[in-house]
Amino acid sequence: MLQIKNLTKVYPDGTVALKNVSFEVPDGEFLIVIGLSGSGKSTLLRCINRLINPTEGEIIWNGIDLSKLEGEDLRKARRKIGMIFQNFNLVKRSSVFSNVMSGRLGYSRTIPSMFGQFSKDDIEMGRKVVERLGITSQMHKRADELSGGQQQRVGIARALMQEPELILADEPVASLDPVLAHSILKTLETLNQEDGLTVICSLHYLDLVQRYGTSVVGLREGEVVYRGSREDVRKMTDEQFKEIYGAEAERVGASIEGSVKG
Repeated sequence: MLQIKNLTKVYPDGTVALKNVSFEVPDGEFLIVIGLSGSGKSTLLRCINRLINPTEGEIIWNGIDLSKLEGEDLRKARRKIGMIFQNFNLVKRSSVFSNVMSGRLGYSRTIPSMFGQFSKDDIEMGRKVVERLGITSQMHKRADELSGGQQQRVGIARALMQEPELILADEPVASLDPVLAHSILKTLETLNQEDGLTVICSLHYLDLVQRYGTSVVGLREGEVVYRGSREDVRKMTDEQFKEIYGAEAERVGASIEGSVKG
């Protein structure tokens, strides 16, 4: 169980990115966070794994407040939280397999791992993960030689090398075409359903939310303005939609986030 309690983040310039955000995520959930750009989605995910330190509030995961952890305790907690980024966050000049293996750094001795020296068991794990993600034929290529969809699969493989219990996916399909977007989200859905991994994913498009999310949290200007199930999103009223996306927002084909007039 992940419990977010009164989470607030104020940046040094005074920007309030999150304001008293509270919700719970049961184990095995596929939670999707929706909202306009700047609503606080990325800040929320980055606070959960402490890439960003929250200003106030609690992040209780398996009974431990992640917001209070430091040093070795924080490093150990992060091992079990995989992160997938919108822009892939790969080392472009390194091979696919090197990028995947970097997911084991939290478990390895620092100096050998810096030189790519991993145990036989870790290497075998990496090969199995690469095969599972369907990128075996790409494993010796440089990361920047791959398509966007393939690069995101490398990012997922890297996260799996952490043996995570929780995956945070920050706009993972924002730069992909619709076919690739479904392919990546189906992969995350498989990990959620077959491996029992809890997934928290930020998205823009309501058609993807309706297809993949088991529950939804809507943010606007750093505050929670909507909570519901997949079925609730399918029945979302225009008033609820505008509460998330603003009074001038419009649904396009009753499925995507909407656009602002003018």
